[in-house]
Amino acid sequence: MAVQRLTSRDIRSESRLDVMKALLVAGEASRNELVRETGLSPATVATVVGELITAGIVTEGRTTSGGIGRPTRVLHINAARGLVVGVDVAETYVRATVFNTSLDEVESAVVHRDEHEHTVEYVVDGIERAVDTALASAGAEREAVLAVGVSLPGLVVRGGSTSVVVPELTWHETGVDRIRERLALPVVVDNPLKAVAAAELWFGEGRDCDSMITINLGTGVGAGIVIGGEILRGATSSAGEWGHSLLVLDGRACRCGRRGCVEAYVGAPGILETLREIDPDNPLVRVGAQRDVIEALAGELAAPEPDPAALETIARTARYLGSAIADLVAILNPEAVALTGWTAWALGEHLLPLTRSTLVAQAPGESAVDMTLRISTVRGNSVATGMAVSALTWFLADVGLVTRVPVGL
Repeated sequence: MAVQRLTSRDIRSESRLDVMKALLVAGEASRNELVRETGLSPATVATVVGELITAGIVTEGRTTSGGIGRPTRVLHINAARGLVVGVDVAETYVRATVFNTSLDEVESAVVHRDEHEHTVEYVVDGIERAVDTALASAGAEREAVLAVGVSLPGLVVRGGSTSVVVPELTWHETGVDRIRERLALPVVVDNPLKAVAAAELWFGEGRDCDSMITINLGTGVGAGIVIGGEILRGATSSAGEWGHSLLVLDGRACRCGRRGCVEAYVGAPGILETLREIDPDNPLVRVGAQRDVIEALAGELAAPEPDPAALETIARTARYLGSAIADLVAILNPEAVALTGWTAWALGEHLLPLTRSTLVAQAPGESAVDMTLRISTVRGNSVATGMAVSALTWFLADVGLVTRVPVGL
C-alpha cells in the first residue's frame, strides 16, 4: 500500500487542529501564546485564527497587555457554537455525555444494559435513550447537536467479515446505519481503544509525548496506541487489541475463544477469578456485579488491616499487568503509558507500584526505566471524551476546516 503524502491542505488542517488543541487545553490564549505553545509561525497562527473566527469556532475576548508592545486580544473556543455528544457503549451500560464546543462536559446520562444481550435493536435503543436523556438534562434539543461520536465495543467491520475478537460484539455497516437512522444526526463510530487514545492525545499524556499507550481496564482491556502523534489504527482499524494477546500459554479461557489472553487475567472478571483461586470462600466473591466486586476490593485494600486474599489478588494482578505491558514496551518503546477505565480508577493506586517494578524488570534492557507509568489525568469518562473529540473533528471536516478525520465509519 502506497504511503499517503500530506498535501498543503492537510498541513493547514493539522495546523488548525494544533491551534484548537492548544486553546481547548489553555481555556484562553493570545496569538503569541499560541505561537509558543504550538511551535507554528506567527503568520500561520494569524491565518489559522482568522479562519477559525470566520467559521465561528473561535471568538476574541478581553484585551490584555503584557507590558511591552500593543495590547492583544485573548482568544477562546466559542462554546456556544453548538453541542457534541460522546457515547460510550460498554458491556454493562451506555453512557451519553453532552459537551459544548469547548469540550466542557454539560450533562450525561447512563442506561444500564444486559451484558448478555447484543442485538442491534437492543443496543441502538439504549444509545437513543441515553442521548435523549442527556440532552433533556442539558435543556437541549437534537437540533443543537453538531455531531455524535459513538464508541462500540469489539470491532467495527465492513461487509460480511467477522471478528476474531469477541464475535458477538462485532458491528457491521448495517448496524451503524441503524444508529444514524434512529438518532437522525451526523454520527461517527469507532472502538473504545481509539477513543481513549484520542482523549489522552488531546487532554492527557499525549500533549507532551509523541509516542504513548493508553491502557483501558474494565470488563475488557485494550491499548490505544499513539505513534508520532498519530493514533495507530492498523490495516483494518483493529490495532490495539492487546487484551487478546497471549499472556499465559494454555491459560484461562477467554471470551474470544482463545486461552491465556491478557484480558482473562487483568479484566475485571479475570481479577475476580484470581481472587476465587486464592480464596474460593472469600465474601468478595459473592458480592455480585463485577463493578461492585472491584469497588469492594478497593475498599478492602484501603482498610487499616486489609484482607490477605485481597492483597494477594492485587499483587498477582499487578504482576500480570506489568508483564503484559512489558511486551508492549518491547514492541513499541513508548515514552509513556497511562492507565484508564473504571478498574484503573478504583484499583490504580494499589496496582501501580508492583506493576511498575514488574514492568521495569521484564522490559528489554532499560527501555522502561525512564518511561512514565501513571493513572491517566483525563478524568470523567475518557471513552465519551474521546468520541466527543471525534465528533468535533467530524464537524470541523464538514465545514471544510479539517481534511482528515481519524474515525472508523
